[in-house]
Amino acid sequence: MAVSFANVNSDAGLKKLDEYLLTRSYITGYQASKDDLAVYSSFSAAPSSKYINVARWFSHIDALVRLCGITAEGQGVKVESSAVPSASTPDVADAAAPADDDDDDDVDLFGEETEEEKKAAEERAAAVKASGKKKESGKSSVLLDVKPWDDETDMAKLEEAVRNVKMEGLLWGASKLVPVGYGIKKLQIMLTIVDDLVSVDTLIEDYLCAEPVNEHVQSCDIVAFNKI
Repeated sequence: MAVSFANVNSDAGLKKLDEYLLTRSYITGYQASKDDLAVYSSFSAAPSSKYINVARWFSHIDALVRLCGITAEGQGVKVESSAVPSASTPDVADAAAPADDDDDDDVDLFGEETEEEKKAAEERAAAVKASGKKKESGKSSVLLDVKPWDDETDMAKLEEAVRNVKMEGLLWGASKLVPVGYGIKKLQIMLTIVDDLVSVDTLIEDYLCAEPVNEHVQSCDIVAFNKI
């Protein structure tokens, strides 16, 4: 059964999407898929930072689209639109949404927009179209559990220390805090790696569980590892 969303260019639609993404890294499943592309391509502009979960998800999907493309199939999503479909955006609909003869869910990216918004929408449309043509390119999407020492660990500083780890071919993505009991929470964070440049085992052993990050981090576990 397809997941449905209200118009994401309205406050009401953004609020519902923000609540939906509170406990999710992706629209469906545990890796970026064409469901994420379908919702991503419905935005006429980047979402406001006040919708923290949407903004974090949008930034991650935008980076994936530009870095390596998204080819994984989704479960199917529908996004409501308050605008009339534009003839200049069929490629976005073809690349991002499940095949459907019904045009009611097409989104007009260029209605009542500023020139800057039009330019940004055109760039996203081109990136989405190109991503549909790309094949697997030696990249992987990884979901990590990062565990603190105890309930007194400052989780904001822990996440900051993790994200400060920089490596060529490493891109940090969406994250969330997950309760594990006794007042302790763990950091669950997504990352995208270029397989030839980054070893996840090396990243964990030599960076995340080594100084200075290990001041906050007790251990790391790989929850999911998917080829892109």
